[in-house]
Amino acid sequence: MLLAIDCGNTNTVFSIWDGEKFLCTLRTSTEHQRTADQYFVWLSTLMQHHGLPLDINAVVISSTVPRVVWNLRVFSDRYFNCRPLVVGKPDCLLPCDVRVDAGTQVGPDRLVNTVAGFERHGGDLIIVDFGTATTFDVVDTDGAYIGGVIAPGVNLSLQALHQAAAALPHVDISKPQAVIGTNTVACMQSGVFWGYVGLVREICSRIKAEHETEMKIISTGGLAPLFQQAETLFDAFEDDLTMHGLTVIHQYNKDQGNL
Repeated sequence: MLLAIDCGNTNTVFSIWDGEKFLCTLRTSTEHQRTADQYFVWLSTLMQHHGLPLDINAVVISSTVPRVVWNLRVFSDRYFNCRPLVVGKPDCLLPCDVRVDAGTQVGPDRLVNTVAGFERHGGDLIIVDFGTATTFDVVDTDGAYIGGVIAPGVNLSLQALHQAAAALPHVDISKPQAVIGTNTVACMQSGVFWGYVGLVREICSRIKAEHETEMKIISTGGLAPLFQQAETLFDAFEDDLTMHGLTVIHQYNKDQGNL
Protein backbone atom coordinates (compact mmCIF):
# COMPACT_ATOMS: atom_id res chain seq x y z
CA MET A 1 0.00 0.00 0.00
CA LEU A 2 1.03 3.59 -0.63
CA LEU A 3 1.11 6.21 2.11
CA ALA A 4 0.51 9.68 0.66
CA ILE A 5 1.46 12.59 2.94
CA ASP A 6 0.49 16.21 2.32
CA CYS A 7 2.16 18.53 4.81
CA GLY A 8 0.72 22.05 4.82
CA ASN A 9 1.40 25.06 7.01
CA THR A 10 -1.51 24.23 9.32
CA ASN A 11 -2.31 20.52 8.96
CA THR A 12 -0.61 17.36 7.72
CA VAL A 13 -2.80 14.78 5.99
CA PHE A 14 -1.99 11.06 5.66
CA SER A 15 -3.94 8.91 3.20
CA ILE A 16 -3.65 5.16 2.62
CA TRP A 17 -3.98 4.17 -1.07
CA ASP A 18 -4.43 0.50 -2.04
CA GLY A 19 -3.96 1.07 -5.78
CA GLU A 20 -7.65 1.65 -6.50
CA LYS A 21 -9.06 3.75 -3.68
CA PHE A 22 -8.17 5.59 -0.47
CA LEU A 23 -8.81 3.33 2.51
CA CYS A 24 -8.68 6.16 5.05
CA THR A 25 -7.53 9.74 5.42
CA LEU A 26 -6.09 11.01 8.70
CA ARG A 27 -5.24 14.55 9.74
CA THR A 28 -2.92 16.03 12.38
CA SER A 29 -1.52 19.48 13.10
CA THR A 30 1.78 20.34 11.45
CA GLU A 31 4.57 20.49 14.03
CA HIS A 32 8.18 20.51 12.90
CA GLN A 33 9.41 19.08 16.22
CA ARG A 34 7.33 15.90 15.91
CA THR A 35 9.67 12.92 15.69
CA ALA A 36 9.54 9.86 13.43
CA ASP A 37 8.56 7.72 16.42
CA GLN A 38 5.69 10.05 17.30
CA TYR A 39 4.41 9.92 13.72
CA PHE A 40 4.44 6.13 13.83
CA VAL A 41 2.64 5.84 17.17
CA TRP A 42 -0.05 8.23 15.98
CA LEU A 43 -0.47 6.61 12.56
CA SER A 44 -0.35 2.97 13.70
CA THR A 45 -2.89 3.63 16.46
CA LEU A 46 -5.39 5.16 14.04
CA MET A 47 -4.81 2.53 11.38
CA GLN A 48 -5.50 -0.14 13.98
CA HIS A 49 -8.69 1.72 14.91
CA HIS A 50 -9.76 1.57 11.24
CA GLY A 51 -8.87 -2.12 11.06
CA LEU A 52 -6.09 -1.61 8.52
CA PRO A 53 -2.84 -3.64 8.40
CA LEU A 54 0.49 -1.84 8.54
CA ASP A 55 1.68 -3.21 5.20
CA ILE A 56 2.78 0.11 3.71
CA ASN A 57 5.62 -0.36 1.23
CA ALA A 58 5.83 3.06 -0.44
CA VAL A 59 5.59 6.69 0.68
CA VAL A 60 5.14 9.91 -1.32
CA ILE A 61 5.35 13.34 0.31
CA SER A 62 4.37 16.88 -0.60
CA SER A 63 5.44 19.48 1.95
CA THR A 64 5.28 23.26 2.05
CA VAL A 65 7.14 23.13 5.39
CA PRO A 66 10.72 22.01 4.67
CA ARG A 67 11.58 21.48 8.34
CA VAL A 68 9.24 18.50 8.70
CA VAL A 69 10.54 16.55 5.71
CA TRP A 70 13.59 15.15 7.51
CA ASN A 71 11.55 13.46 10.23
CA LEU A 72 9.07 12.14 7.64
CA ARG A 73 12.01 10.65 5.73
CA VAL A 74 13.26 8.96 8.90
CA PHE A 75 9.72 7.77 9.66
CA SER A 76 9.45 6.17 6.20
CA ASP A 77 12.86 4.52 6.37
CA ARG A 78 12.63 3.30 9.95
CA TYR A 79 9.11 1.88 9.98
CA PHE A 80 8.36 1.02 6.34
CA ASN A 81 11.87 0.35 5.05
CA CYS A 82 11.44 2.64 2.05
CA ARG A 83 12.87 5.87 0.74
CA PRO A 84 10.01 8.35 0.26
CA LEU A 85 9.43 10.16 -3.00
CA VAL A 86 9.39 13.89 -2.19
CA VAL A 87 7.66 16.20 -4.67
CA GLY A 88 9.84 19.14 -5.61
CA LYS A 89 13.13 17.31 -5.13
CA PRO A 90 15.31 16.71 -8.23
CA ASP A 91 14.81 12.94 -8.09
CA CYS A 92 11.00 13.26 -8.31
CA LEU A 93 9.80 13.28 -11.91
CA LEU A 94 6.64 15.20 -12.82
CA PRO A 95 4.20 14.33 -15.62
CA CYS A 96 3.82 18.04 -16.42
CA ASP A 97 5.97 20.96 -17.52
CA VAL A 98 6.53 23.93 -15.22
CA ARG A 99 6.68 27.11 -17.26
CA VAL A 100 7.54 29.96 -14.88
CA ASP A 101 10.37 32.49 -14.54
CA ALA A 102 13.85 30.95 -14.35
CA GLY A 103 14.92 30.34 -10.76
CA THR A 104 11.36 30.38 -9.42
CA GLN A 105 10.58 27.61 -6.94
CA VAL A 106 6.96 26.50 -7.20
CA GLY A 107 5.33 25.08 -4.06
CA PRO A 108 4.99 21.27 -4.18
CA ASP A 109 1.29 21.48 -3.31
CA ARG A 110 0.67 23.61 -6.39
CA LEU A 111 2.48 21.14 -8.64
CA VAL A 112 0.54 18.22 -7.16
CA ASN A 113 -2.78 20.04 -7.66
CA THR A 114 -1.81 20.77 -11.26
CA VAL A 115 -1.09 17.11 -11.97
CA ALA A 116 -4.32 15.96 -10.31
CA GLY A 117 -6.46 18.64 -11.94
CA PHE A 118 -5.19 17.85 -15.42
CA GLU A 119 -5.59 14.10 -14.91
CA ARG A 120 -9.22 14.52 -13.85
CA HIS A 121 -10.41 17.51 -15.89
CA GLY A 122 -7.96 18.08 -18.73
CA GLY A 123 -6.26 21.39 -19.47
CA ASP A 124 -7.25 25.06 -19.30
CA LEU A 125 -7.98 25.01 -15.57
CA ILE A 126 -7.94 27.39 -12.65
CA ILE A 127 -7.50 25.50 -9.38
CA VAL A 128 -8.51 27.50 -6.31
CA ASP A 129 -7.11 26.01 -3.09
CA PHE A 130 -8.52 27.37 0.18
CA GLY A 131 -5.68 26.65 2.59
CA THR A 132 -3.57 28.78 4.92
CA ALA A 133 -3.17 30.90 1.79
CA THR A 134 -5.77 31.05 -0.97
CA THR A 135 -3.95 30.05 -4.13
CA PHE A 136 -4.96 30.11 -7.79
CA ASP A 137 -3.05 27.70 -10.03
CA VAL A 138 -3.31 28.00 -13.80
CA VAL A 139 -3.03 24.82 -15.88
CA ASP A 140 -2.39 25.21 -19.61
CA THR A 141 -4.01 23.22 -22.41
CA ASP A 142 -1.27 20.57 -22.30
CA GLY A 143 -1.30 20.23 -18.50
CA ALA A 144 1.66 22.53 -17.81
CA TYR A 145 1.74 24.72 -14.73
CA ILE A 146 2.08 28.28 -16.04
CA GLY A 147 1.75 30.38 -12.87
CA GLY A 148 -0.95 31.66 -10.60
CA VAL A 149 -1.97 33.97 -7.78
CA ILE A 150 -1.43 33.87 -4.02
CA ALA A 151 -3.80 35.70 -1.65
CA PRO A 152 -4.10 35.60 2.16
CA GLY A 153 -6.10 32.66 3.45
CA VAL A 154 -9.60 33.17 4.85
CA ASN A 155 -8.75 32.21 8.43
CA LEU A 156 -5.51 34.18 8.22
CA SER A 157 -7.50 37.30 7.29
CA LEU A 158 -9.91 36.79 10.20
CA GLN A 159 -7.01 36.26 12.60
CA ALA A 160 -5.25 39.42 11.40
CA LEU A 161 -8.46 41.42 11.76
CA HIS A 162 -8.92 40.20 15.33
CA GLN A 163 -5.29 40.84 16.31
CA ALA A 164 -5.02 44.28 14.73
CA ALA A 165 -8.33 45.70 15.94
CA ALA A 166 -8.74 45.42 19.71
CA ALA A 167 -12.52 45.81 19.63
CA LEU A 168 -13.11 43.03 17.10
CA PRO A 169 -13.60 39.46 18.37
CA HIS A 170 -12.32 36.24 16.86
CA VAL A 171 -15.08 34.71 14.73
CA ASP A 172 -15.52 31.54 12.73
CA ILE A 173 -16.19 31.94 9.04
CA SER A 174 -19.64 31.00 7.80
CA LYS A 175 -22.07 32.15 5.13
CA PRO A 176 -24.00 35.08 6.64
CA GLN A 177 -27.78 35.32 6.59
CA ALA A 178 -27.59 38.72 4.88
CA VAL A 179 -24.94 41.00 3.42
CA ILE A 180 -25.75 43.81 5.85
CA GLY A 181 -24.73 42.67 9.32
CA THR A 182 -26.69 43.89 12.34
CA ASN A 183 -24.02 42.96 14.90
CA THR A 184 -20.22 42.88 14.97
CA VAL A 185 -19.85 39.15 14.30
CA ALA A 186 -22.30 39.23 11.39
CA CYS A 187 -20.53 42.28 9.92
CA MET A 188 -17.15 40.52 10.07
CA GLN A 189 -18.49 37.29 8.61
CA SER A 190 -20.19 39.14 5.78
CA GLY A 191 -17.06 41.13 4.98
CA VAL A 192 -14.84 38.09 4.84
CA PHE A 193 -17.26 35.71 3.12
CA TRP A 194 -18.53 38.04 0.41
CA GLY A 195 -15.12 39.68 0.16
CA TYR A 196 -13.59 36.33 -0.77
CA VAL A 197 -16.44 35.55 -3.15
CA GLY A 198 -15.62 38.81 -4.94
CA LEU A 199 -11.89 38.09 -4.81
CA VAL A 200 -12.31 34.64 -6.39
CA ARG A 201 -14.71 35.85 -9.05
CA GLU A 202 -12.58 38.83 -10.07
CA ILE A 203 -9.25 37.00 -10.12
CA CYS A 204 -10.69 34.09 -12.12
CA SER A 205 -12.31 36.50 -14.56
CA ARG A 206 -9.02 38.29 -15.14
CA ILE A 207 -7.10 35.01 -15.53
CA LYS A 208 -9.58 33.88 -18.19
CA ALA A 209 -9.26 37.19 -20.04
CA GLU A 210 -5.46 37.04 -19.92
CA HIS A 211 -5.39 33.37 -20.96
CA GLU A 212 -7.82 34.20 -23.80
CA THR A 213 -9.79 30.98 -23.54
CA GLU A 214 -12.67 29.48 -21.59
CA MET A 215 -11.46 27.71 -18.46
CA LYS A 216 -12.87 25.39 -15.81
CA ILE A 217 -12.60 26.53 -12.21
CA ILE A 218 -11.94 23.77 -9.67
CA SER A 219 -12.04 24.33 -5.90
CA THR A 220 -10.27 22.35 -3.21
CA GLY A 221 -9.02 22.82 0.35
CA GLY A 222 -10.60 22.90 3.79
CA LEU A 223 -12.93 25.87 3.28
CA ALA A 224 -13.87 25.09 -0.33
CA PRO A 225 -17.22 23.46 0.64
CA LEU A 226 -18.28 26.68 2.37
CA PHE A 227 -17.73 28.71 -0.78
CA GLN A 228 -19.53 26.12 -2.88
CA GLN A 229 -22.67 27.70 -1.38
CA ALA A 230 -21.88 31.02 -3.00
CA GLU A 231 -23.76 31.15 -6.28
CA THR A 232 -21.82 29.47 -9.13
CA LEU A 233 -18.18 30.26 -8.53
CA PHE A 234 -16.83 26.80 -9.41
CA ASP A 235 -17.38 24.11 -12.02
CA ALA A 236 -16.34 21.34 -9.62
CA PHE A 237 -15.22 20.68 -6.06
CA GLU A 238 -12.49 18.11 -5.33
CA ASP A 239 -11.96 17.23 -1.68
CA ASP A 240 -9.08 14.82 -2.37
CA LEU A 241 -7.34 16.65 -5.22
CA THR A 242 -3.90 16.87 -3.60
CA MET A 243 -3.93 13.25 -2.44
CA HIS A 244 -5.00 12.08 -5.90
CA GLY A 245 -2.14 14.07 -7.42
CA LEU A 246 0.35 12.36 -5.11
CA THR A 247 -0.81 8.92 -6.27
CA VAL A 248 -0.53 10.00 -9.93
CA ILE A 249 3.01 11.32 -9.41
CA HIS A 250 4.07 8.16 -7.57
CA GLN A 251 2.68 5.94 -10.35
CA TYR A 252 4.38 8.10 -13.00
CA ASN A 253 7.76 7.66 -11.32
CA LYS A 254 7.17 3.89 -11.14
CA ASP A 255 6.27 3.77 -14.83
CA GLN A 256 9.43 5.74 -15.68
CA GLY A 257 11.59 3.29 -13.73
CA ASN A 258 12.45 5.95 -11.20
CA LEU A 259 11.40 3.83 -8.17
